[in-house]
Amino acid sequence: MELIFLVEQVLNGLLVGAYYLLIALGLSLIFSLGGIVNLAHGGFYAVGAYLAVALAPRIGFAGAFVASPILVALLGVAVERLIFRRFYRSDPILSLLLTFGLAMVIEQSLRMLFGAAPLPFSIPAELRGQVFLGDFIYPRYRLMILAVALGAVAATWFLVYRTAFGRVVRAGVQNPEMVGALGISLQPYMTAVSALGIGLAGLAGVLLAPISGVHPAMGAEILTAAFVVVVIGGLGSFWGVVAAAALVGVVRGLTIFFFPPAGEASMYLLMALVLLVRPRGLLGERIEKFE
Repeated sequence: MELIFLVEQVLNGLLVGAYYLLIALGLSLIFSLGGIVNLAHGGFYAVGAYLAVALAPRIGFAGAFVASPILVALLGVAVERLIFRRFYRSDPILSLLLTFGLAMVIEQSLRMLFGAAPLPFSIPAELRGQVFLGDFIYPRYRLMILAVALGAVAATWFLVYRTAFGRVVRAGVQNPEMVGALGISLQPYMTAVSALGIGLAGLAGVLLAPISGVHPAMGAEILTAAFVVVVIGGLGSFWGVVAAAALVGVVRGLTIFFFPPAGEASMYLLMALVLLVRPRGLLGERIEKFE
């Protein structure tokens, strides 16, 4: 029986890692191409959750599940065109301050529109219940989250590594001057990457809303964990972020199982240990200044 509980905690850890991954991937993609450290990314995650709450009574959970990330991605297009692109070549501290202010604006806007109290958002009836495999029991909705997260990551990998769009994006990350010399403007690609990354955050908000509840500060709460995943995986590394999200989730799940008081602190300790051994993260680029 204890083995079953252990497996359940590992799955719970992978679940946590899955929605950390959806947010961290967007952070990493936007930073890689545009050099923007987007502190407002958690705010877009919260917007996705609130849109799902607002849309679900009208178009159902399935409709909100599709429409909310798309609307958040369109919001990302507007933010990139109106704000981000003004700071691509500026001092990074300016974009840091800008996105911090944007995060505050998003949170307070949600507070004014929907109120400060948490909003209920229940799991749809068709996704309730448990999956039974012998003595192992696990919620159906949580398995759905894992499946959707894996599908989103696989689609993002295919887009970045198996399409002409992805080849230009990766070339722009490695050598933007050379891409410009070839007559290719990176601005449309930056817009698309922002839409993709921010849309993934909106998707995470929709998926997690029935589990964690919906409240204005939910973006700020999850943003720190997403940055931990990015730092552990290595800035700009797709597979590094994927590995770090799984590692952080599993370590957190097992720590909660064996020593509950240290559950939340475990990922910060893990980050410290990884950075002591590899300052660039698991698969990040070498930083000569530190190594």
